Amino acid sequence: MTNPHDTGGAAHQGRLAGEVVLVTGGARGIGRAIAEAALREGARVVAADIDDDAGARLVADFSARSDDLWFRNVDITDEAAVTQLVAEIEDGLGAVSVLVNNAGRNVYDDPVTMSEQDWDSVFTVDLKAPWICAKHVLPGMIAAGSGSIVNIASLHATLTIGGMFPYAAAKSGLVGFTRSLALEVGRHGVRVNAVSPGYIRTALVDEYFAQHPDPGAEEQAIGVQPLGRLGTPADVAEVVCFLASSAAAYVTGADWAVDGGLGARFA
Repeated sequence: MTNPHDTGGAAHQGRLAGEVVLVTGGARGIGRAIAEAALREGARVVAADIDDDAGARLVADFSARSDDLWFRNVDITDEAAVTQLVAEIEDGLGAVSVLVNNAGRNVYDDPVTMSEQDWDSVFTVDLKAPWICAKHVLPGMIAAGSGSIVNIASLHATLTIGGMFPYAAAKSGLVGFTRSLALEVGRHGVRVNAVSPGYIRTALVDEYFAQHPDPGAEEQAIGVQPLGRLGTPADVAEVVCFLASSAAAYVTGADWAVDGGLGARFA
């Protein structure tokens, strides 16, 4: 019987063979799928997350690759903690060659009643933390003359609906950050891209539908998808691995929609 978590062993040569990949929010949902895919593609992977239980499950599921997969409980909004994490990775695995800024905070609030604390918490996780992480991995990438940063944004960065304040603003800022950073570091051989998922089947999305007052909300959401289904975390992970790989060597400053065509709809 095939082990669903078998990655082919450390000798596996894939699109990311020899790369050191840091995935923030890497123990759950889309982040875990990215960590799994990178591992299958031959990378050494560090999943940074604040969920110890999810991190333990990830490591247990890939125990055969324990030398190639690390989990670290790190608050990526804490610059000192990120500094320490990057130093540990460099000492143990080598310089980070691929950074995936996946961790995010979904908060939907009223622009009048929302507190300043809640506003700051959204932008600190969704926008400030990606800069902190990039700031500390970039010296190693610049020294190597290569590297890839992939920021997980959202379809809401460009096309949104009511009730998404200020999440849409934060993700729009992340796409702007992507483009600006790409222009700054391209001369060093470092590429920076964004991936903007649409409806992706994660635990958070399932919870959203379960709590929705309209029992038909999920069916309605599926009904407007041009491909007739919701996306999966693996759908996003495949695009991330492509952008991180040498196959995307001439791709930078781009925002890749992984939305099943939803962004192409007029209404």
